[in-house]
Amino acid sequence: MDQTYSGFVAIVGKPNVGKSSLLNELLGEKLAIVTHKPQTTRTKITGVLTQGAKQYVFIDTPGLHKAKNRLGDNMVKAVNTTLNDIDVVLLVVEAKGQVNEAEKNLIETIQKRKLPAILIINKIDLLEQKELLAKRIEELTALHSFEAVIPVSVLQHDGIGLIMKELDHYLVESVHFFPDDSLTDQPERVIVAERIREKILMNMRQEIPHGTAIVIEKMKEREDKDILDIEAVIYCERSTHKGMLIGKNGSVLKKIASEAREDIQGFFGIQVNLKCWVKVKEDWRNRDGLINNFGLAFRE
Repeated sequence: MDQTYSGFVAIVGKPNVGKSSLLNELLGEKLAIVTHKPQTTRTKITGVLTQGAKQYVFIDTPGLHKAKNRLGDNMVKAVNTTLNDIDVVLLVVEAKGQVNEAEKNLIETIQKRKLPAILIINKIDLLEQKELLAKRIEELTALHSFEAVIPVSVLQHDGIGLIMKELDHYLVESVHFFPDDSLTDQPERVIVAERIREKILMNMRQEIPHGTAIVIEKMKEREDKDILDIEAVIYCERSTHKGMLIGKNGSVLKKIASEAREDIQGFFGIQVNLKCWVKVKEDWRNRDGLINNFGLAFRE
């Protein structure tokens, strides 16, 4: 039997630096939802890419941030535990701005655990003055001796090949931990729920999107037709939020469901019949039982 190789890669960084977009680009497939709003990712998402004898297991994490509620606590734990049992870390930062406290803490954690780390500087396409990139690299490498520094623009598909080439150094002789045709370890219902939540994030303002959770109550393919029937409940924290999610004559909810249906159809390659309802569960982000019921509880 031919020798096979595998590597576990953690993608970490502060919120909204492009971690989920990077994961999707590395996989060549949209797995993690992507919006311009921080803390879009709530849980660890595993993406699997197999190329012949080589299997890369990418773990996308919620952006490192200060927790404001029990759900936030779960998100921070997800980041910290991801750094256990991995082969290399991709620390993603933006080309603009200063190093913040969360990034300093993450670098300290990498140092304490003696983890090999590659610095990914994203959004270089937004730099008006390219000489600022050298200054940014100098600032970050003064804090830690990274294995490599790779400037990229995920949006423009620039630099992804360099990342893959660098990651090959961290693959080890091993069996493949996932079937070679796997994309993720996420259940199909979770993927569907995340697609719906993405459309809520894109269509709603302020705090409302972050106070929503989606539960897929039915997901079944018809026996007589190639149609996937899905029934989803969108939970929010206030009755006023429910009204805003539904909109006048149901206009907002219809738009969210329509956009989500198209996305889900593209992912699964089958016609989808999606029905969505909105219900209220007050302050669910601070209620452990509901966090667990919604599949958002931290698990080792």
